[in-house]
Amino acid sequence: MSEFTLSDLEKIVDTRSKASPEESWTAKLVAAGQAKAAKKLGEEAIEAVMAAVTDDRENLAYEAADVLYHLLVVLKIAGVPLQDVMAELERRTAQSGLREKASRQS
Repeated sequence: MSEFTLSDLEKIVDTRSKASPEESWTAKLVAAGQAKAAKKLGEEAIEAVMAAVTDDRENLAYEAADVLYHLLVVLKIAGVPLQDVMAELERRTAQSGLREKASRQS
């Protein structure tokens, strides 16, 4: 059994975004537009934060999955491929986080 990746999820989001909004939550979100999808992402992020601060590990994993899914929907609507995000993460991790953060403040 192979490991499920964010790239796998991105492909699923892409496929489901092309379905009928009556048959797919992803298609319904995409059809509703970026404002709706971004709002949903924000709601899920707040739920993940609440699970984290209450030390609810099981719910945190559930909410984190919702955050990742909704983030990929928002990226899909914006036309930003996951690879662009991964390239940015790779660029940032080439140096220490403190040094990277300091370079953004100038």
